[in-house]
Amino acid sequence: MNNVQLLSEPAPTSTTKPIELYIFIDPLCKNALKMQTMLRKLQLEYDHYFTWRYILSTKLASLNTLGRRTKGCITGAELDITHPALPSIAIKAAELQGKRASARFLLKLQEHALLKTKEVTSYSALIEIAKESNIDIEEFISDFGSKEAARAFQCDLHITREMEIEEVPSIVFFNECIEDEGLKVSGMYAYEVYVQILQEMMNEAIICNPLPTFDELFARYHTLTTSDVAAIYSISTQEAERELKKRMLQQKIERLCNEEITLWRRKLT
Repeated sequence: MNNVQLLSEPAPTSTTKPIELYIFIDPLCKNALKMQTMLRKLQLEYDHYFTWRYILSTKLASLNTLGRRTKGCITGAELDITHPALPSIAIKAAELQGKRASARFLLKLQEHALLKTKEVTSYSALIEIAKESNIDIEEFISDFGSKEAARAFQCDLHITREMEIEEVPSIVFFNECIEDEGLKVSGMYAYEVYVQILQEMMNEAIICNPLPTFDELFARYHTLTTSDVAAIYSISTQEAERELKKRMLQQKIERLCNEEITLWRRKLT
């Protein structure tokens, strides 16, 4: 595993779970979706061992042009600008309302990006996505327009540089002992590699949770691709699609698609 190396960065402490994952992603990169699929399965089977946080590592030449166009921050809904940094800043703004709010916003952002139903680098589109994500919209607009969200994104970029992350996505595994080094895994590997690393860091046999039913899966992750379902249950995409179509006929989920991708979303009753 040539892209695995140790880091000397001190490990963050955790009061409940012994392992913490720093997950470095560009949120709109296709590889981020592959990492998300792997992470979902790891959460379902082993999340009693680890916590995690996303570090946004969008590749940008500079944020200065955004600052000049917005006088340092975004100042109003009437200002409809587009910039490749805006989705990441919006995610950090949502994160100020908590990890769950940020996760809902990120998933809705990725849904629109995949289906190409919104121009997700547009300020006005990101406001609409926030409304669809059921987060506090007034707080989001205030945070999106503040310097704090931009600084939080810049902090993520700083962590990316400090940890010498050269390939995105990457994961750094930390344990609860601050004297121990972190383990950096650059790029994507088979799911079993991440399980093996988790077990080696625990230094004991780890217990796998049973996978949820399809209904339970969609209750937890409202939108999934066919590939998500196939990977989580270790079945073929044909088998996954067959099971998904059954639930669509039962009106439990709905299908959203374009020429490139199919998403399955839980139907709200």
